[in-house]
Amino acid sequence: MINKKELQRRFMVHLDPILLMGVGLLLLVSLIVLYSATDSNLLRVFGQFVNILVAFAAMWIVANMPLHYLMRSAVPIYIFGLLLLVGVALFGDISHGARRWLNIGVATIQPSELMKIAVPLMMAWYFEKNEATLTLKNYFVAALLLLIPLALIARQPDLGTALLIGASGFYVLFLAGLSWRIMVGMAVAAAAAAPFLWSMLHDYQRHRILMLLDPSQDALGKGYHTIQGMIAVGSGGILGKGYLNGTQTHLDFLPERTTDFIFAVYSEEFGFLGNLILLGIYIFVIGRGFVITANASTYFTRLMAGSITLSFFTYAFVNMGMVSGILPVVGVPLPLVSYGGTSMLTLLLGFGMLMSIHTHKQLVKT
Repeated sequence: MINKKELQRRFMVHLDPILLMGVGLLLLVSLIVLYSATDSNLLRVFGQFVNILVAFAAMWIVANMPLHYLMRSAVPIYIFGLLLLVGVALFGDISHGARRWLNIGVATIQPSELMKIAVPLMMAWYFEKNEATLTLKNYFVAALLLLIPLALIARQPDLGTALLIGASGFYVLFLAGLSWRIMVGMAVAAAAAAPFLWSMLHDYQRHRILMLLDPSQDALGKGYHTIQGMIAVGSGGILGKGYLNGTQTHLDFLPERTTDFIFAVYSEEFGFLGNLILLGIYIFVIGRGFVITANASTYFTRLMAGSITLSFFTYAFVNMGMVSGILPVVGVPLPLVSYGGTSMLTLLLGFGMLMSIHTHKQLVKT
């Protein structure tokens, strides 16, 4: 029979304790802030706790998965994700003018969240297969692997998720050695195409960008989210108003306070000092991700670990910038803190991959 110590060892052997500590602190912050953001609604907090348990179980499974299994899963996960996106386009539920959700009978899922993992996984697999003979053609094919799901997601429309997935794919291209000349050329081409891209945006997306420049021009409409987020962040001062004492939150001025704008709740109640502590935790997690990336033993694992880490940084930066009024409101949750099951699952799956990369040193070629 296996004794208790041996069972604990087997359970923890592929969980990186340093990364796990940082992730655990962010999850604790989530439960604490959510209790305030929901006006002490224990049922909602318990729902988030269930989300954490489910996502943690998925993280543990992936962390214990040998790396060659991750490689083998890249193509089927990517194809499955594309099929789900096509299913959304054909049969998805429409909510608030967007078709982003798919009812599969037992649950309603958002397939675009799966692509946050599937796209960089597929691109890393492709580069691993062609590592010995990389040419410009390979980068073009990898870019197509990125652009196909992006087009389907942008069509929903879901600009925020499309931008985040685009960033995760770009990080793979960058880490795979894409020439600086090509990247500068892409930036120039994007700038030149800006008027055309602007015309393709939906009205509400253009309004969000315009509200960034002057939210006061529609203070009770399109600029309301930005203004209220800035007020909440600024009113926290140095030490904050105190836990459960945020007026913007508890007087119902702050919109989406359990999801996209939960950082404003935290800032108002814990202030600048609390923000420094939260930023410190994020930097700790991101730093550990970079250490795992630097020590990865193969091309595939370096690309995957680097993309996961940089994507996590992007999620946090975009949300905090959005709430603080320095970026447009694009509907991006604060990673591991905002309420949500699908986002939590996706993020912890990514951290499970980081842990697998760290603890499984050798990749079996397939």
